[in-house]
Amino acid sequence: MKRSVLTRYRVMAYVTAVMLLVLCTCMVFKYGFDRGEDLTLMVSQVHGLLFMVYLVFAFDLGHKARWPFGKLLWVLLSGTIPFAAFVVERRIRAEVAPLIDADDQPAQPVNA
Repeated sequence: MKRSVLTRYRVMAYVTAVMLLVLCTCMVFKYGFDRGEDLTLMVSQVHGLLFMVYLVFAFDLGHKARWPFGKLLWVLLSGTIPFAAFVVERRIRAEVAPLIDADDQPAQPVNA
């Protein structure tokens, strides 16, 4: 597996998580204080587009890492729970990094 697969996932996990927190803040202002309705609409649309990109990259990583369906589903859904994407990203990075390092090692010559 290439390192770029993990990097794409990590970037989108952070971007999606931050945008979700911004969206939650906008919603508090919209529904709690009747302010920022237009901003909330814009942020929600941007978050939705970024979340779709996140889903593609997370699915690609899960497919290449050969995760079981339950784990893949949890990683995909973590982008919908505030702060969960930060936690899941750290665990996934720790799990996938050895797979990438193993692929980066040059093949050992076989002595005949």
